[in-house]
Amino acid sequence: MNTLKNLRVAVTGGTSGLGLALVEALHKQGAKVAFIARDARRVGALASRLPGTHGIVGDVSWKLTTHALAIQVNSALGGLDVLIHNASSLGPVPLAPLADTECEDFEAALAANVVGPFRLTKALLGSLASSAREGRTALVVNITSDAAVSAYPNWGAYGASKAALAHMSRIWDEELREHGVRVIAHDPGDMDTPMHALALPDADPATLKRPAMSAEELIERIRHIVAKEEVTV
Repeated sequence: MNTLKNLRVAVTGGTSGLGLALVEALHKQGAKVAFIARDARRVGALASRLPGTHGIVGDVSWKLTTHALAIQVNSALGGLDVLIHNASSLGPVPLAPLADTECEDFEAALAANVVGPFRLTKALLGSLASSAREGRTALVVNITSDAAVSAYPNWGAYGASKAALAHMSRIWDEELREHGVRVIAHDPGDMDTPMHALALPDADPATLKRPAMSAEELIERIRHIVAKEEVTV
């Protein structure tokens, strides 16, 4: 049985890299998908290519858009079962030591990688709790990184923000589990994406995972949760 059919899923950063691969794979497997991204042209093109998906133009790091994005997600999907926070910011580009990182660049990484997901989750928490009360899946997935655990030079803004996101996931999972809402952090590994190329332009793409493979790994994890199998955060 296809456990993802008609699952209502929202993906941020849905027009590039892992987000794009997730939107494509979830749509193919029968999920109802809404995706958020900043570039209106790319949002429109993807929605046209994948009929039935719902493209939403917006920047999750901008406080004033949070409730509008939540309203559009709910309107498009008729509720929400799974929220995937994939949109991310590297911070300064080229990457820089923390001592050379501008405060504004550090704040931008925190806004996109931690505060934005925090706000949007709060705005959609009622929808997720409603799904849980109906016996449906209610899940938040925060895309994190090994940079949240390992101290890589020049990755300070990104690593610190992802570490905060990972720990926020653990706390929220403890707080919300009794209400039927799960929150997990997921590290998809080093992928051949535009963001990775921006961070490490000399990296050999052949040594990196394809986003489609990482998307399938995450979807399999989601499938286990949908099937009520126990998952460690």
